[in-house]
Amino acid sequence: MKLKQYQTDTLSVLRRFFEEARVAGPKGAYEAITREPDQAKRLGRYGGTYTPLAELPAVPYVCLRLPTGGGKTILGAHSIGIARDAWVEKDYPMVLWLVPSNTIRLQTAEALKNARHPYRQALDEAFDGRVRVFDIADFTHIRPHDIRDHCCIVVGTIQTLRVSNTEGRKVYSHNENMEPHFTALPKSLPGLEKLEGGGVKFSFANLMHVHRPLMIVDEAHNAVTGLTREMQARVNPSAIIEFTATPRLNSNILHSVTAQELKLEEMIKLPIMLSEHDTWQNAVNGAIASRASLAEEAEKDTAYIRPIVLFQAQPKNQEVTVEVLKKHLMEVEQIPEYKIAVATGDQRELDGINLFDPKCPIEYVITVEALKEGWDCSFAYAFCSVSRIQSAVDVEQLLGRVLRMPYAKRRKAEDLNRAYAFLSEPSFGEAARSLADKLVAMGFEEDEALDNIEPAQTSLDADTGLFGPRDKPKPTFKHTVTATPEVVAELKKREGVSVRETDDGKVEIAVTGRVDGGLERAIVEALPETERTGFSAAVTKYRVEVKDQLSPAEQGEAFEVPRLVSEIQGEFEFADTDVFMEFHDWSLLDHSSKLVEGEFAIRETARSFEIDLDGNRITYQFADEEEQLALDVDVEGWTPEALVLWLDRQVRQPDIHQSELLRWLRDLVGHLITTRVMHIAALMRCKFILARKVREKLAAIRQQERDGVYQRYLFAPEAKVEVSFDEAFAFKDGMYWDQRRYRGRWKPRKHFLGPDHVPAFDGAENGEEFQCAQAIDSLPGLKFWIRNVARHPNSFWLPTATDKFYPDFVAQLEDGRLLVVEYKGAHIADGPDTAEKRTIGQLWERKSGGKGLFVVVEKTIDGRDMRAQMVEKVGSDP
Repeated sequence: MKLKQYQTDTLSVLRRFFEEARVAGPKGAYEAITREPDQAKRLGRYGGTYTPLAELPAVPYVCLRLPTGGGKTILGAHSIGIARDAWVEKDYPMVLWLVPSNTIRLQTAEALKNARHPYRQALDEAFDGRVRVFDIADFTHIRPHDIRDHCCIVVGTIQTLRVSNTEGRKVYSHNENMEPHFTALPKSLPGLEKLEGGGVKFSFANLMHVHRPLMIVDEAHNAVTGLTREMQARVNPSAIIEFTATPRLNSNILHSVTAQELKLEEMIKLPIMLSEHDTWQNAVNGAIASRASLAEEAEKDTAYIRPIVLFQAQPKNQEVTVEVLKKHLMEVEQIPEYKIAVATGDQRELDGINLFDPKCPIEYVITVEALKEGWDCSFAYAFCSVSRIQSAVDVEQLLGRVLRMPYAKRRKAEDLNRAYAFLSEPSFGEAARSLADKLVAMGFEEDEALDNIEPAQTSLDADTGLFGPRDKPKPTFKHTVTATPEVVAELKKREGVSVRETDDGKVEIAVTGRVDGGLERAIVEALPETERTGFSAAVTKYRVEVKDQLSPAEQGEAFEVPRLVSEIQGEFEFADTDVFMEFHDWSLLDHSSKLVEGEFAIRETARSFEIDLDGNRITYQFADEEEQLALDVDVEGWTPEALVLWLDRQVRQPDIHQSELLRWLRDLVGHLITTRVMHIAALMRCKFILARKVREKLAAIRQQERDGVYQRYLFAPEAKVEVSFDEAFAFKDGMYWDQRRYRGRWKPRKHFLGPDHVPAFDGAENGEEFQCAQAIDSLPGLKFWIRNVARHPNSFWLPTATDKFYPDFVAQLEDGRLLVVEYKGAHIADGPDTAEKRTIGQLWERKSGGKGLFVVVEKTIDGRDMRAQMVEKVGSDP
């Protein structure tokens, strides 16, 4: 299962934290990463100082925040291999996986045991299939050889362990079946619970204490900070990784994913279209009508989708119980009983049902509190509560059910990319405010919650709807014709065209927004000849009437930016360092494999050994007498060849041939053993640190090669570089459909996508980037401009040696020239990153033959403000 970009980024930050913690400690690593500008901006209010665990201050504890639907469990599975390599440093770590309830405990254990499940596949890939999974109830089944030869994962609930009095708890009790785990341990090992008469308890808790498990805490945000100091010491984890949508602010939040990122990756349906109703009966009716409309759209989709409504009834002692609601659906709304399923604690009509099966008839599900934890059907589109939402419980969980996107893929029909909520509230606006609160509780940022709730009613006043100004509705072209059923059927096939029969037997054709030439021709060809002239005349008149209501993008204006191309082997190719590397033959064997003393060194002391890594010193303490093997003692199986093969598995690279890598690694290990006289036992003891150093060396070698091809194909005297409109980037209407939008008071006059569709600015609401946008909007001779969203797949970029550079703004002038603007604050304007961007931007400008201008803008330069700097570049008088 391929991870989404936000998931890969999350795991990358986690790996960096553990690697840095090896050198700087957990606190130093956390603060170094979270104070980086990009990470600090991402964390926002979640950033803070590191709070160590009370009893275990040296144990890394971090929290990863992902909204509902973000895939926390799959990330938990992947994080075990990362922690193994970067921190735990045992081939087969012990893992204690904690979840919030017994239901999720059983489901998680079942998924991790299933060889075909993505969770288990992630583990099998990391540990070559050597994985054992145990429910905490079956801990007596764990054998010493399981722990020695496999990654052992025990799935339990936090409640099982969180007790002040251990009496009567099986996990803390003496169990003779556990004796094999303790026979080889020294009797004086500190930290273990003892029997009343002396001797070590053969308990699960003591087993955990000895093996220091990696603790994964899944969606239990009160768990870790709520653990008693005593319990922390009992379990004695080597590290704790928590995954949650709603963390406590003192949970050492390392990384935060936004709901917008989930939307970008097509994981969730947004926005939520909210319908408020004065009675519960009207809310139910609205949900049913919406489901019918969605079902019509679903029939046109290439994949099978059967939209489902989730109804939340009231508890038994209130008015609209499950029985009352079901009776209403059947008798008043005429819904057949076989299309309704009740899912409560007493009635479990969804058990054993595959809702994705096309033969399944269920279209409505009634529940009261929460559906079974882990229940997940992305066909759920609408949520309808007959209670007031602010007082209803479990709304967050039920909302989460309707947010997941079918097949994790954006659907062609916009209606199928949205979720729907039908709520009963006596006062207008109360449902919207309460719904926003529920979304925040699910892990949305407050502004994300407000941005992703939209009114379903089209009659709302644009100035007073829900949370203030909303988008103005697009104009709609309408024209009535006389047409046969065959013509109507043909028109219905056209995307963007809606057709309805009028009371007088005619047909009304409607198109929202722009009617482009291609669509006009397609409709004209389908119409009878007698209707064609009148239709075309109506379209021409409509275009004149709505010109000022449509953005340049909606009017079909061309906005293209030529891209850099470079000649490679006689052909012009897209200027991209990744592409350059595909044509570049390089050999790892051309680069030295030697690790000198300043890069990597080991020293043994009385009860520990130290590793010097790039000038930083890491100290390893020996845990007990048995571990105090001298670093120069021969151990069976610890050979140079075994170390080389192990390193090969750890550092394997897709673009380096394995035979080359093995030879290079043999040279590296040989140099350490022969020239630097390091004993193989010493190297095996710190092999994970060595693997980290090897990965860094390989990354540096690859970057050296990338730097070389970047210079060779773009800046060397023999480089042939052009800008090509044949390989142009085009800005288009709807390109940033998945981005948060700027919602402030300022209305730009000339944004390409229109004033209501400006992507949100980085930084403060009225920050320097926002001020730069205002300056651009006021430029003389400006036709239109656009905010170019960084790292968005639809955005314009230029290559750098390491990555891609996304300029902040792109503008087109009335004279046809293009202006590319990068804004830099004073603190980074003179850095190497900005210098590289300036260099590639100037190359693009130079090769554009006067058609393109590139400028790096600062707040002030020599007394000139942002606007003056751009005016000077454009060459006009302010």
